Amino acid sequence: MRAILVSLLAILMPGLAWAGVVWRGDFETGNTSQYTRAQLVSADRLQVVSSPVYQGRYALKATVKQGDDPINSSGNRNELVYQGYEKEGSEYYYRWQVLFPQDYPSVKTWQVFTQWHHDGCCGSPPVEFFVYGEEIRLTLTDSVTPWKTALVRGQWQDFILHVKWSSDPAVGFIELWHNGQRVLSRYAHATMYAGDGIYLKLGLYRSDTVLPMGVVYHDGFVQGTRLEDVLPPVTQPPPDAGTPDAGAPDAGTPVPGPDAGSGEPDAETPPIVPTSPLPDTGATPPTLEEEPPRVGCSSAGGPLWMVGLLGLGGLLRRARRR
Repeated sequence: MRAILVSLLAILMPGLAWAGVVWRGDFETGNTSQYTRAQLVSADRLQVVSSPVYQGRYALKATVKQGDDPINSSGNRNELVYQGYEKEGSEYYYRWQVLFPQDYPSVKTWQVFTQWHHDGCCGSPPVEFFVYGEEIRLTLTDSVTPWKTALVRGQWQDFILHVKWSSDPAVGFIELWHNGQRVLSRYAHATMYAGDGIYLKLGLYRSDTVLPMGVVYHDGFVQGTRLEDVLPPVTQPPPDAGTPDAGAPDAGTPVPGPDAGSGEPDAETPPIVPTSPLPDTGATPPTLEEEPPRVGCSSAGGPLWMVGLLGLGGLLRRARRR
């Protein structure tokens, strides 16, 4: 019976840790070791820097020049790759921040800064964020673009993406928050190609027709199974902080999100999800000259676990009777 107990715990214990942060790619290691591998032509194209940053001490500076083609493929790129846990039917929240410097090139073609690529050899990524001219766009399979917004330079852009990964458009969906505002309610669409896996690519990948050098900064990437996993922790006031003004909103308390089971779009303006405040970059956003040298679906836990152990107890009792 001990062998049965060990086997049952081996099955149930992973569920206890399933809810929570799955992975961090926030560069707080001071390097790119959180990622699986890099696709780059030289070390200066993907640098971990200490300024500018959105959170913590470090961020990634990704640089692409015309002709950068480390994998002998279409376009020019320098990207980090992370082989994640996305499988058919899995569901995750992702949060990360991106900053486009004031001299970021404006070109009427694609410049991808974050993408979830498929294992297959060909075709556009199932989920990708890219700059086109003066717009930021989110595009899915079949070249569907459910969201776009104006490109803003010199300010950190905060994204939270909620994805149900599936090749079935009746199952898969996405949901998006931008700078603390939900800008896309649950949008049903295929988020994978049938039979393919998914992996993250972060950096800059663009058409080889773009001439000027491009630089983009990434920070704070985190993947979790719940919305609260990717939000900043609630900060408790110090003991002598006194009683807060009853009329002032509590900026550190998460606002309840929409009913996750409804799947219905909002008829009114979507609610704001609490995020870290955007840093005050001042009148003059960070420039390349200012940058210093390089440094460096739910939980299966409680109820299922308890039921499993109770059932095991019954097995043990019956075994003793025999």
